Amino acid sequence: MTRKTADCRRYPSEMNCTLTLTGEEDEVVRAASEHAASVHGHEDTPELREQIRGMLEDADEKVSA
Repeated sequence: MTRKTADCRRYPSEMNCTLTLTGEEDEVVRAASEHAASVHGHEDTPELREQIRGMLEDADEKVSA
């Protein structure tokens, strides 16, 4: 299974956030939406989670379970 990555550095913000999250898609979407709400002031909504899901990239590393 290909892991996914969400990287705050790819999206400009006033905070210059450098957080990168990598994991299974649902894990990354959940963590990224919680991060967006708690750090960047967004509301954690289904719409935000779908937007985040659409911005995920395949991770460079693959880990066998």
